[in-house]
Amino acid sequence: MSNLYEIPVTSIDGTTQTLEPYKGKVLLVVNVASKCGLTPQYEGLEKLYESKHAAGLEVLGFPANDFLGQEPGSEEEIKAFCSLTYDVKFPLFAKISVVGDGQHPLYQALTRALPDATGEGPMREKLKGYGIQANPVPEVQWNFEKFLIGRNGRVAARFAPDVTADDPRLVEAVDAELAKSA
Repeated sequence: MSNLYEIPVTSIDGTTQTLEPYKGKVLLVVNVASKCGLTPQYEGLEKLYESKHAAGLEVLGFPANDFLGQEPGSEEEIKAFCSLTYDVKFPLFAKISVVGDGQHPLYQALTRALPDATGEGPMREKLKGYGIQANPVPEVQWNFEKFLIGRNGRVAARFAPDVTADDPRLVEAVDAELAKSA
């Protein structure tokens, strides 16, 4: 796997950067969307960020419009929505594609590093019930899939979209990574 910290990303404000400033921290990388049934997860993600940020956790939100056009807004609209609706303070980035031919290099690296997600299954069945064919493994299944990156820069865990920020499986994995040194 390539070094995640060297992959170029763009902040929601349009600044090109890398994840280098987050080196040595525990990262929870989440593809987010403003018009999804899972959008209320912003609230839990922000609570997790606020409660564990001082210990070294960074939640990084990557808006994506890959699933039924559920993130149609511009970066300015996304930033305003997140701030005004959920008081999001964790870092947000410019809209990217997390699946398919246009998949961002960050998500290419993440999905290759850990093809299977914890909690896989219920969301897939839910999508099927709506007549939506879920993406095959290792592709990102839907909005709000979560990748946990340890202080060492390696993908430590991956969580299905419907595994919320307060799910004991996710919280335990975050705490385990926070307890480790870089």
